[in-house]
Amino acid sequence: MSGSLSPYLGNLTSLQLLDLSSVKDLRGPIPPELGRLSRLTILFLDSNKLTGPIPGTFRHLYRLNKLYLSNNHISGSVPPSVFGSLRSLVELGLSGNRLSGKIPSSIGKMGMLIKLDLHENRFSGGIPSEIGNLKNLKYMDLSENRLTGRIPYSIGKLSSLVLFYLNQNKIRGSIPSSISGLGSLVFCQFSENKLTGRIPASIGNLTNIQRLILENNMLGGNLPHTIGHLTTLTDILFSNNHFVGRIPSSFGNLQSLQILDLSRNQISGPIPTELSKLKNLQSLDLSYNPLRLATLPRWLQEMRLFILRLAKTGIEGPLPRWLSSSSLSTLDLSSNALTGKLPRWVGNMSNLSFLNLSNNGFQSPIPSEFKNLSLLMDLDLHSNRFTGRLNSVFLKRIQDPLGRFNSINLSNNMFRGPIDDNVGEMEAMTSITSLILSNNVLGGSIPKSMGKLIQIQTLELVNDGISGKIPEELGNATALGTVRLSRNKLRGGIPKELLNLKGLQEFDVSHNLLSGRIPPHKANIPASAFSGNPGLCGAPLPPCKHR
Repeated sequence: MSGSLSPYLGNLTSLQLLDLSSVKDLRGPIPPELGRLSRLTILFLDSNKLTGPIPGTFRHLYRLNKLYLSNNHISGSVPPSVFGSLRSLVELGLSGNRLSGKIPSSIGKMGMLIKLDLHENRFSGGIPSEIGNLKNLKYMDLSENRLTGRIPYSIGKLSSLVLFYLNQNKIRGSIPSSISGLGSLVFCQFSENKLTGRIPASIGNLTNIQRLILENNMLGGNLPHTIGHLTTLTDILFSNNHFVGRIPSSFGNLQSLQILDLSRNQISGPIPTELSKLKNLQSLDLSYNPLRLATLPRWLQEMRLFILRLAKTGIEGPLPRWLSSSSLSTLDLSSNALTGKLPRWVGNMSNLSFLNLSNNGFQSPIPSEFKNLSLLMDLDLHSNRFTGRLNSVFLKRIQDPLGRFNSINLSNNMFRGPIDDNVGEMEAMTSITSLILSNNVLGGSIPKSMGKLIQIQTLELVNDGISGKIPEELGNATALGTVRLSRNKLRGGIPKELLNLKGLQEFDVSHNLLSGRIPPHKANIPASAFSGNPGLCGAPLPPCKHR
């Protein structure tokens, strides 16, 4: 159905329920005449293409229990008289619109409200303290707006609140100690704000909390040991804040915990051994903290982790042997001081789908057992001193449909080439989206079969000693958006098929031996991307001289 809402709907004064949700193509404004439907208890106009403001006449709909206008293009501010009059309202959904201005303080008069969803709008200003009057409120989503100011102290009166989302706003100040009053709270998400100060110790009173998400703020101080009282917690996501001190040993009491992410803080070591009691923990991320671990704690092998991320935590020496019997699917030990060989037993880590050992001091070829990692999809070994041939990576086994590579980064090593002519036909390579092999000693030429990598978006072969021509077949890899081939010994012309790929955004062939006219192209590529090739001419370089 398409068209607009007729003002004559306002003549149906006996109407109690009006549901025109998900008609999809309903356009135009909401007619003010709908305000005459004073017997209406349910009004659903969500998931359409309605525009204009919320009519002020809606203040006459005093019997309304449920009002949903979400997922439209409604704009302007909410008339305060509307919020002040709808005192029978139980559910209010205005999300996914373009509403702006302040949340009216008259919202505090909707004493019956159980569900309030204002997310994904353009509301600004502070959260009105009157929101604390909504004693029946169970669900409040104010996320993805432009709200500023502090979390009001009155929030502590919302003892029935089960879900509270404030993420992706500009909220400042500290989390009020009155948060202890939210005894029913299960889901709490305050991420992506500008919150500062410490987490109040009173957070230990949220005895029903399951998910506590505070990442990407500026919270600091020590983590309160009272968090250890929250035995219902399944997810703690505190990454990218300014927390200091040690992880409280009381975290070992969190028997339901499945995800613990404290990455990108200033937390110091050692990690308390009490964490080994967390038998349900599946994901542990302590990356980018000054933990000074030196070695991976042995008690980690007693846990059934699927995801372990300890990037830049001060780990030194060889990889510990116990990893060979782990069930890890994700392992990130990048930016440490690991040394020695990549051990043969790495092939026993058959559940691995993601492996990042970049920025370490490994020196060895890739062992032949590596091919047994038949579920591996993302591999990052950049910035080590790995040697040997690339086929030990490219020819790994798969478990169809799983185990085909999504991304490979082997740059800044000492791998030897050439790249196998059949690389584009190897089973593990057919779904790759990113292949980064820069700064190795590959030599040889770019294989024509790379044009068969139909999902590849990023190809980087910078400073690899590659010669020969750029194969025109590369233009068949139609998903390419980034191609970097600079600082090689490439000769001949630039294939027009490659330069005119629809999604091409970054292209660099500077400092090669290329010649001829640069093919006309639509992509906005700077002259610097072609420089250092004395034989090249044509836009964006100087024009070719007619012979």
